[in-house]
Amino acid sequence: MIEGQEDVTWQDWVALARACEEHGVESLFRSDHYLSVEGRGERGSLDAWATLAALAAVTSTVRLGTLVSPATFRHPSELAKVVATVDQVSGGRVEVGMGTGWSEPEHEAYGFPFPPLGERMEVLEEQLQIVAGEWADGPFSFDGRHYAIKGIDARPKPVQRPRPPLIMGGSGGPRSLRLGARYADEYNTVSKTAAECAEMRRNLDEACRREGRDPIPLSLMTGWLAGEDRAELLDRADRLAEWRGHGGGGEDLLRELPDSWLAGTLDELTARLGELAEAGVERVMLQHLLHRDLDVVEQIGRRVAPTVRGGAGG
Repeated sequence: MIEGQEDVTWQDWVALARACEEHGVESLFRSDHYLSVEGRGERGSLDAWATLAALAAVTSTVRLGTLVSPATFRHPSELAKVVATVDQVSGGRVEVGMGTGWSEPEHEAYGFPFPPLGERMEVLEEQLQIVAGEWADGPFSFDGRHYAIKGIDARPKPVQRPRPPLIMGGSGGPRSLRLGARYADEYNTVSKTAAECAEMRRNLDEACRREGRDPIPLSLMTGWLAGEDRAELLDRADRLAEWRGHGGGGEDLLRELPDSWLAGTLDELTARLGELAEAGVERVMLQHLLHRDLDVVEQIGRRVAPTVRGGAGG
């Protein structure tokens, strides 16, 4: 999971995607932001879906997706079309995360509407229905409070049938879980401990039961800071502290990271991933902030993923 708004260049993206394919990392996700969420205005951001379309053409195995695309950024017909396009280009390797959007300064800067959360949830619910409907076979119509679709049979359909995976992103509130259980193929949450994930797993299962569906997968996106040993971990922590403008250095940064972060030696983190699997997490998207350190990608693919496949994945 790469935070693309933090000055990830096209050359960086190609290197990351190639490293994923070389080292067996099954999926490469990116955020969908236009401004640095670290408050660093000098950092640029390529458009998320334009980036994934380009990567689809120069890769062959890695799956590509967003965590998450805000409902406030695009009309749902545009999102459905661009995802279907990337799915066609990639030969069926795309996933789309969808959420309400949350960064008000970003919306203000770019002129995107930023209504209250309740209205953004309404918009998201309609978008989830429209995106899935336009990917389905045959004509589709929709008449909602925010959107009206008139008998469209959007072609070409995605390669993946019945559709590319729809991932609902949220913090686990009742309405968010209801939307995930009703419309999504997977529910993704951010920066939660194993105990918090276990509770969310129970709540998600209950929401699915109410919707008459089998349980859907629960996934987690969280920070990843790892080393083969303590020395390598501290080296990366020092570099991350510098990247974040943290004056205290790596040791202080490690002490201040929230419990939800996966920070430690590879052996320690493999055990932590096992705990997440026991809590009901089926996939983990590891947020790699030092994105030019490709050795991390190799460690995830060659050292971490083989030990956790069948439980939580990297």
